[in-house]
Amino acid sequence: MASIVCSDIVKGFGGIPVLKGISITFEPGTVTVLVGENGAGKSTLIKIIAGLETADHGEVMLDAEPLVKGDPRAANLKGIRLVPQELAPIPDMTVYENLFIGRELKTRAGLLDRKRMIREAKELLHSFDVDIDPLTPARQLSVAMLQLVEIINATSQGATALLLDEPTSAIPDREIEGLYKIVRRVRAMGAAVVYTTHKMEEIAEISDRVVVLRDGNLVSDLPTSETTHDGIISAMIGRDLDDLFSHTTEPDVEEMLTISGLTLHGGYPLDLSVKRGEIVGLAGLVGAGRTEFLEGVFGVRPTVSGTIEVKGKYVRRNDPAAAIRSRIALVPEDRKGAGTVLSMSILDNATLPHLASFSTAGWMRNVFRAKSISAVMKSVRLKSRGLGQSLETLSGGNQQKVVFARWLTEDIDVLLLDEPTRGVDIGARSEIYRIIADLAASGVSVVMASSDMPEILGLAHRAIVVRNGQFVGELNAEQLRREDAQDSIFRLAAGIGLVTAATGLPAARV
Repeated sequence: MASIVCSDIVKGFGGIPVLKGISITFEPGTVTVLVGENGAGKSTLIKIIAGLETADHGEVMLDAEPLVKGDPRAANLKGIRLVPQELAPIPDMTVYENLFIGRELKTRAGLLDRKRMIREAKELLHSFDVDIDPLTPARQLSVAMLQLVEIINATSQGATALLLDEPTSAIPDREIEGLYKIVRRVRAMGAAVVYTTHKMEEIAEISDRVVVLRDGNLVSDLPTSETTHDGIISAMIGRDLDDLFSHTTEPDVEEMLTISGLTLHGGYPLDLSVKRGEIVGLAGLVGAGRTEFLEGVFGVRPTVSGTIEVKGKYVRRNDPAAAIRSRIALVPEDRKGAGTVLSMSILDNATLPHLASFSTAGWMRNVFRAKSISAVMKSVRLKSRGLGQSLETLSGGNQQKVVFARWLTEDIDVLLLDEPTRGVDIGARSEIYRIIADLAASGVSVVMASSDMPEILGLAHRAIVVRNGQFVGELNAEQLRREDAQDSIFRLAAGIGLVTAATGLPAARV
């Protein structure tokens, strides 16, 4: 197997430099993880290697021979395989048909040899320890299984290099091990694996080497054994990890949000009170019921009983419009499916929650809405080409900023956040944490569900642990700063010793 050598790669878009002279070698039989903030140049670099983008300067060489610039077919013939972040299987075709598309096997009579393709597909899947029926339609597979099929397809004819762009971005944690197994198998076959990710936990698990890009520059290139979590993050963001979380001010004594006996279908009655300027974290395991609770408060998930009050005034249940009128805002976990319309512009996405405010007698007040939305986008430091840019062309972090900012064209009193930094790189996270802290400092009450434990510990004034749809414990500010806080939260979330002297926490709140 040969090395891939990138020499002085320079690339810009619209006059904006993205890669500023990157020189790097990817060795066979190794997994190199490329990390960096969104916009650091990771995806652009691997697309140049795969021939999907053309470098403005520099060249990519394989076994000392230059690859043809901007020619994906030539790169593919040399064994360079790219599996992009956005998978493109044909959903109405079966697994075996997707595996053999473009290289179908035929009988002597020139007809498709389906039996042979099914047999060989089964053998191929089995060789990678993937238990999928080759006759299964692709649309019936999970994202994780589709990812595995794409990687197997890419490497089935041999691979000099396997380029994976954010392969686990849409895969549940419980299914990631299958991907790791295949990546290790490809590495053992002698291919150079290049793997972009924003998940710190994947680095120690899968990589031999960590390369950090920042603002188009290569700022760190070390064996994984010589890196630390904090060191990688500091290299990515250009400052110490201690600066990641913004300082939060003390909340007021006034009670802003009061929830009494709120009950979802088949659920338990839940009580919660949040002070003005307080950030309350909802911690727990996946499926604990945090999302359902937030959606119940906002009215997009039906509740059967209970009351919701904002500043002492009742909010009608099961009515999102009433929640908005009461100055309650929700940033959902699934920003692509429930939080935005990706094909629409920044301006139109930001208009959606407040159509009535931006229109008169059915006519849109375009100058007013553009001025208002431009101001809030500047306040969250959105990086874009302008309000007309479609959301699908923004990075994950900037998409999330739009979801935040669109609520800020009018005053809000309560902000409900569901996994606010999921799928967002570490640099954009810092910006989002600043937004949350600034909103709390201005008097907004924040209820934040997060599976990221440092996020809860670094931002929340108070944390409530959710398990099986119930509030099973609470940590105050002092308890959150203790060294055993994370262990205490996990024990409560897992139902281990709910009433013990070790945790010093109350049992169930309901």
